Amino acid sequence: MLIKRAPMFKASEITDYRLYLNRREFMLGTAALALASSVVSAGEAPAAGQPLKVAKNEKFSLSEKATSFKDATTYNNFYEFGVNKEDPVRYAHMLKPRPWTVQVDGLVHKPKQYDIEEILRFPLEERVYSLRCVEAWSMVIPWIGCPLSVLLKQVEPMGKAKYVEFTTLKDPEQFPGQKPGLFGGSAVEWPYVEGLRLDEAMNPLALLTVGMYGQVLPNQNGAPLRVVIPWKYGFKSGKSLVRIRLTEEQPKTAWEKAAPQEYGFYSNVNPMVDHPRWSQATERRIGEFARRKTLMFNGYADQVGSMYAGMDLKKNY
Repeated sequence: MLIKRAPMFKASEITDYRLYLNRREFMLGTAALALASSVVSAGEAPAAGQPLKVAKNEKFSLSEKATSFKDATTYNNFYEFGVNKEDPVRYAHMLKPRPWTVQVDGLVHKPKQYDIEEILRFPLEERVYSLRCVEAWSMVIPWIGCPLSVLLKQVEPMGKAKYVEFTTLKDPEQFPGQKPGLFGGSAVEWPYVEGLRLDEAMNPLALLTVGMYGQVLPNQNGAPLRVVIPWKYGFKSGKSLVRIRLTEEQPKTAWEKAAPQEYGFYSNVNPMVDHPRWSQATERRIGEFARRKTLMFNGYADQVGSMYAGMDLKKNY
């Protein structure tokens, strides 16, 4: 297989993995930015949701200009709604984010089922993070939530707990992308499962997320509860969570099962490790024309690099 490296490849040459498996047409028929513009110009941004009053955490906030709310809410990867970038906003009305609970259990001393309204009463803060997609595009989004560690400390992990597994809602009536054959089949096994090492989950950067842009999460962005892990590719940040489970064994994640040669457990942003089908050395920020250099750990090396000291990050991709 020919692996093209920047600047030899174009974003238009990148095809979604599931469409690749099904030998369907390219999702990106032109440059990624051009497609983004056509998608968001097709309609207005979603209406504003319930406002959340929070203070900005400057320590964990970028100084860069945030991606527009319209772009961030109409150009998404959320395969439960469908494989195309416009599918999440198109079908978001099907998701019912209230009432909602998340079960936190596994290797913990105090397992508990949390209602989303209880989590909304946690001490919330706004953080402006860059979240990068594996398809070589990125956004800067002001997320709202609290450190994931706040929740995990409440349930008191056992000494043998080493990993945290995240599970998304499985309900084809709310998530049409989970219906067999509706979108040409799926490479992903439902429900969607992601995972972190416990020390990664306890890192101050890892955010248990309930909102963005000053309001509750829109459905297409993972309502009502997701995680945001900014030094990893976006698919590691599980959306619409219904269970958080602590385990001793490393969880088998959705994309590891679907394409282990392309998506490893760690999925840290690493410009020195190419995806098998494209370079990851550069990225395009949605809303910009010029490409930019991809930073190690998405620019958060000072905060997270020590967790991977001594590891072969090509082997542990």
